[in-house]
Amino acid sequence: MTFRMPPEWAPHERTWMAWPGPNPTFTNEEELAEARAAWASVARAVRRFEPVTMVVGPGQLDSARALLGPDVELVERELDDAWMRDIGPTFVKNANGELAAVDWVFNGWGAQDWARWEHDSKIARHVADLAGVPVLPSPLVNEGGAIHVDGEGTVLLTDTVQLGAGRNPEWTREEVEAEIHAKLGTTKAIWLPHGLAGDYGLYGTQGHVDIVAAFAKPGVVVVHSQQDPAHPDHERSRLYVDLLRGRTDAKGRTLEIVEIPAPTVLKDEEGDWVDYSYINHYLCNGGVVLCGFDDPNDEIAAGIFRRLFPERIVTLVDARAIFAGGGGIHCITQQQPKV
Repeated sequence: MTFRMPPEWAPHERTWMAWPGPNPTFTNEEELAEARAAWASVARAVRRFEPVTMVVGPGQLDSARALLGPDVELVERELDDAWMRDIGPTFVKNANGELAAVDWVFNGWGAQDWARWEHDSKIARHVADLAGVPVLPSPLVNEGGAIHVDGEGTVLLTDTVQLGAGRNPEWTREEVEAEIHAKLGTTKAIWLPHGLAGDYGLYGTQGHVDIVAAFAKPGVVVVHSQQDPAHPDHERSRLYVDLLRGRTDAKGRTLEIVEIPAPTVLKDEEGDWVDYSYINHYLCNGGVVLCGFDDPNDEIAAGIFRRLFPERIVTLVDARAIFAGGGGIHCITQQQPKV
């Protein structure tokens, strides 16, 4: 029986996360402490709306409990890093409402020099086992942040991820699409050529789509809009809008494009271009957990999301410490659909 990935706005059973531990992403105790505080803020924000299970590395339960409080479930498993969207399974459902977990091949975002994945490559199966659902193994190197679906047959992808040399060098576009469609129940792929400029630096994913564009509902796509011509993403975001505007989805609808202005800050403390983006949000039951940057555009973005999701409560959570490690709120959460 065919399985399908529900859209993120469909009801959830729970959210899965992974607790930051000492690893190459967080290079010192100060960075690790900042990351843990940020992960905990996201977990508590999500917990207002649905259960949260945090996978925690051995010996780190006390540090997690101290920041997370009693309402977040903790389970102990070996971890390398803390990006549950990418190391965890992609949950799918069939017509009978039965749940399964797609286990993509995880290789450290294209076998990057700094990455470790001995334990993270097994987390999808651990989570599936904890959730009590069967595993659907895939031979495709892929991550959850590299796909976004509308739940009605359409998936967003990027050339530099699924077709990148570090992930699937021998695969053709047609072969990638066939495997994606087989596992997600989709029928139409819309490809973008790359991700944001900052996503190709140290700790970058080499082009995840979930920081660039995301479905807000069937036929509606929110797109990152860098409005300052000084930033390299100015041209990139114009390209994404131009490529998506006028495209049709699997149902034949012309996509409505909603541009989300990027934060006003352009560079980090080291002088590198930031890829701060409000697109990397997370939808949970009755809520939108939105990346905040202590920026004037935070409230502008929140207002747009309130209009897009009038039935949901929008919560801004400071995501700067998460972005310093290479991702955002969407990158550290993974939804388990309700059955």
